Amino acid sequence: MKVIISGGGTGGHIFPAIAIANAIKRRQPDADILFVGAQGRMEMQRVPAAGYPIQGLPIAGLQRQLTPSNIIKNLQLPFRVLRSRCLVRRILRQFAPDIVIGVGGFASQPTLSTAQRMGLTTLLQEQNSYAGLTNKTLARLADCICVAYPDMDRFFPADKIVLTGNPIRADIEQMTATRDEGCAHFSLDPTLPVILSVGGSLGARSINRMVLDHLPFFAQNKVQLIFQTGRAMYQEALSAVEQQGVGQWVKVHQFIDRMDMAYAAAQVVISRAGAIAISELCLVGKPVLLIPSPNVAEDHQTKNAMALVQKEAAIMVPDSQCHDQGLPQALALLGDADLCQRMGQAIRSMAAPAAADRIVDQIYILMEKRKVK
Repeated sequence: MKVIISGGGTGGHIFPAIAIANAIKRRQPDADILFVGAQGRMEMQRVPAAGYPIQGLPIAGLQRQLTPSNIIKNLQLPFRVLRSRCLVRRILRQFAPDIVIGVGGFASQPTLSTAQRMGLTTLLQEQNSYAGLTNKTLARLADCICVAYPDMDRFFPADKIVLTGNPIRADIEQMTATRDEGCAHFSLDPTLPVILSVGGSLGARSINRMVLDHLPFFAQNKVQLIFQTGRAMYQEALSAVEQQGVGQWVKVHQFIDRMDMAYAAAQVVISRAGAIAISELCLVGKPVLLIPSPNVAEDHQTKNAMALVQKEAAIMVPDSQCHDQGLPQALALLGDADLCQRMGQAIRSMAAPAAADRIVDQIYILMEKRKVK
């Protein structure tokens, strides 16, 4: 089997893609898998680290803030698209994949649209309850669309939709780490409470600001924090923690590779409400304080969060209020063992394990249909 998987830009696209690749390899160890991503984006490091080859395209997204430099970037965009399409056509001809899988992100559009024009079998994986623009434009010619939420026929042709859930990293889906192991991994005291703060793979400025403006909070309340900042504010966070002398309480990381250890150590999680984050949290079953990003299409992170809040599986704090309310809410949650237990049970009941394997099932179904044709 020869498979191309395309997409990326954020962990929300990359980690499902790697989970699908790993599920294919478990089923068929000799499968030949090639990733196609966007040059300069995080997939160019994360995919090789997972053991897979990747080719980068000179593609980029439309810049919505019209600064002089962004206007120049937007003027260059048609040429980037044209160059990417030419490169994709060459990759597809040389690699000759049996199927091309798109997971969303910049690189997914030129790769999948070119594959469709060449008559190749294509499968889309949509993580969110509100479909992304790339997948909506590719849906008409796709052979199958794997989704994580019901009622997605408002975006896609109903006869192509398969409800699979979102693929999750294997180390989280099969998590065996204990709390003591997690605390040891992050140099934490297992006798004291731990909060995990994650703003997505690229970080979240408002969540980071909430933490950095209240660093004494952690020492005063004897609460430890695993703090994933993302790249943009990492150095600022390191400096602030050192200057205020709270390194014992706040462990700063640009990116956490061992999220299974982080989840194992934490009793409460503060998180954005992206689709993959939600899917991971449901499997982990930890009480969570969700702070949806306001900077997403159709405010879909708030919709994701409300699906959990309505089942008493999470607490939500609006982004505009998190600076002052987020940490006190997390502390109150830490202090209410009964509520934590109820929330943990409620969120775990919403999990959709083995999603990657269900997507691989669809890959095999499509390949059989192709053989029949």
